[in-house]
Amino acid sequence: MAKAPVLTPRADDFPRWYQDLINKAELADNGPVRGTMVIRPYGYGLWERMQSEMDSRIKEAGVQNAYFPLFIPQSYLTREAEHVEGFAPELAVVTHGGGKELEEPVVVRPTSETIINEYFSKWVQSYRDLPLLINQWANVVRWEMRPRVFLRTTEFLWQEGHTAHATYEDARDFAAHIHRDVYGAFMRDVLAMDFVPGRKTRRERFAGAVNTLTLEGMMGDGKALQLGTSHELGQNFAKAFHTQYLSGSGEQEYVWQTSWGSSTRMVGGLVMMHGDDNGLRVPPRLAATQVVVLAIKGDEAVLDAARKLGARLKEAGIRVQIDDRTDTPFGRRAVDWELKGVPARVEIGPRDVAAGTAMLARRIPGGKEPVALDALPGLLPGLLEEDQAQLLRESRQRRESRTVDVAGVEEAVEAAATGWGRIPWAALGEAGEAKLAEQGVTVRCLVAEDGSVPGTDDEAGAIAVVARAY
Repeated sequence: MAKAPVLTPRADDFPRWYQDLINKAELADNGPVRGTMVIRPYGYGLWERMQSEMDSRIKEAGVQNAYFPLFIPQSYLTREAEHVEGFAPELAVVTHGGGKELEEPVVVRPTSETIINEYFSKWVQSYRDLPLLINQWANVVRWEMRPRVFLRTTEFLWQEGHTAHATYEDARDFAAHIHRDVYGAFMRDVLAMDFVPGRKTRRERFAGAVNTLTLEGMMGDGKALQLGTSHELGQNFAKAFHTQYLSGSGEQEYVWQTSWGSSTRMVGGLVMMHGDDNGLRVPPRLAATQVVVLAIKGDEAVLDAARKLGARLKEAGIRVQIDDRTDTPFGRRAVDWELKGVPARVEIGPRDVAAGTAMLARRIPGGKEPVALDALPGLLPGLLEEDQAQLLRESRQRRESRTVDVAGVEEAVEAAATGWGRIPWAALGEAGEAKLAEQGVTVRCLVAEDGSVPGTDDEAGAIAVVARAY
């Protein structure tokens, strides 16, 4: 009889494959309240690496970290009409505390534009206080009707940046800088994730924003996932919260603002973009463990060789882990590391020690080959970079091969069954966008003819990228 696969094959049932992988790679479990999740140590380790890499880029942009309360007075959200309307269906509202009914209900943070503006209005007095650049790492709550671990959960982890500027141009350029040089660079250079950068339509942009910039990635099943967004808020929140400054000419002016965020959704995107039928494939630059050294047997010569190799790999700048759990069958351990997507395994047994070699298994391109132990510290850094580049190349090739140009709504719906469609925005328009939405297809973003981000909602020649999405 054929051996049953560890995971449901992606081609048979992609959602089941995803859930199998989340469980068997020990990334997360469902929480006790519908829509919540427990992030397990291996999954949280991926998030920590993402967080660290993102945090350094955010700080390089001149932004400082702060923290704002989880509970927000409900009256704050009502000050910006479009904002409260956009979030109303997702709000979790607390009406009782300490055994008593609250004088004013409080909202569990869905996003922090309102409460942060309450304090920006106190902190900003003069043009000398600008730009004010703040980020916070926090959890947020949005009551999801159709939850899926990492992708859409009632509570999730994220960073949210909020900035105030003296001019529209400064705010516009900063939102674009975050979009391109923080989010885009991180996703391309660390996560090895291909994406399309674009501008959201009026229908799809953030509630309360005047422009939303997005990064859209194609998952393994051809659907789109929004990976990160950067918003120009104009002066909408500044006017609602009276966030003003005294200009150099002595005039009271409203600030111009941005907000931008990325979340644990990126972990789900990593799984769906890079995973295969054998499990996760973690980009080497992201991986907390880039190489695992497996001792096949428990004799001292093997253990000593494994530990010495681990020390040499660490000296070579590689993040390495020694697996000396020889009381667990070797085959089971190898499958576990395969599921977890560690980029490389080095397997050492008694015969390898005698021959001065080890078996090198590369997770991303696949395959195994014997390699001299002494050669590994010099060889592996280059191979890991090759594997990083391969993941990015594969994700780009998938998007390009499954994106087609279409002429109308029905062709766009047909294209979205297996991938993405591209249609001139002038030919689709808001009426066509509404017809697509009736069939579960959305305009993921608008792009210029040359692939850049359009400067306006109605820029001549803009192309709409349409797809089904998570």
